[in-house]
Amino acid sequence: MQLEKLQAFVLSGSDYGESDRVVSLFTLEHGRIRGFARGARNSRKRFGPALEAFARIHLQLARKDGLSSLREADVMTLYTGIRSKLDGIAHALYACELVDSITPEGQPLPRLYRLLATYLERLDSGTADEAGRRMFEINLLNILGYRPRLESCSRCGSVFDGQGGLIQSGGELACRFCAASGLPIATLTLRELTSCLSTSRFGAVRFSGAGLSQAGGLLDEIIAAHTGRTLKSLEFLRQTR
Repeated sequence: MQLEKLQAFVLSGSDYGESDRVVSLFTLEHGRIRGFARGARNSRKRFGPALEAFARIHLQLARKDGLSSLREADVMTLYTGIRSKLDGIAHALYACELVDSITPEGQPLPRLYRLLATYLERLDSGTADEAGRRMFEINLLNILGYRPRLESCSRCGSVFDGQGGLIQSGGELACRFCAASGLPIATLTLRELTSCLSTSRFGAVRFSGAGLSQAGGLLDEIIAAHTGRTLKSLEFLRQTR
C-alpha cells in the first residue's frame, strides 16, 4: 500500500493494548481521519512526542477507510506556549474536541485547517480568552455551513430591528413577532458576530460584555445541536475561567 505524506493536527488519542495508540487527526489533505500507530508508546524514534494532543505534525501513513496505518510522524510544532498555561491548554483541547466532534470524516476542509492553525497560534502567544473562543466557533460554523442567519428572522425574513432577536432551540434566530419567547440577543451582538466573519485576525473584534454573553448563548446552542452531546473539554474550560 502506497504511503502518503500529510500534515495534520492531533485532535485526540487513546492507548490500545500494551504499546499501540489510536489517534484522531485533522489533516490538510483529507480532513478528519483516524490512525493506528503500532508501537507508538515504545518507539521514540518513529513518533516521539508527535502524537500529543494539539501537536501540529508531518506524518506518513497508509490511508484506508476506517483506520489508517501511521508509519512515522515528525513534529512541526508542539505549541509550548499553550502547554505552559492551564487556560491555554483548556482552550486548545476544546478547539480540537470541537473539530473532532463536528466535522465529517474524510472530507478536506482547508479553510477550517487554516482557522485552527491561526487559533492555536493565537493561544500559543498567551492570549486565551472568551472572545477568541467565540470567534473561532462562529467561523467554524460558517465554514461547515451551520452558521445561523444573523441579519434577519429565520421564519419571516424580516431584518432585525433595534430590539434584536430571540434565540430558539438549536440556535435558530427569530424576531419577536414570530417567537413568543427565547433568549434575547441584541442587534449589536449580531453585528459583532458578523464582523468576526470578515476578518482573519483574532482580537480584531471587540465584544461588549453583554454581547459576549449573548454570543456565547447562541453559539453554545448551535454547537450542542450539531454535536449531539456535551463536550468533555468544556468542564475543564469552565474550571480555568
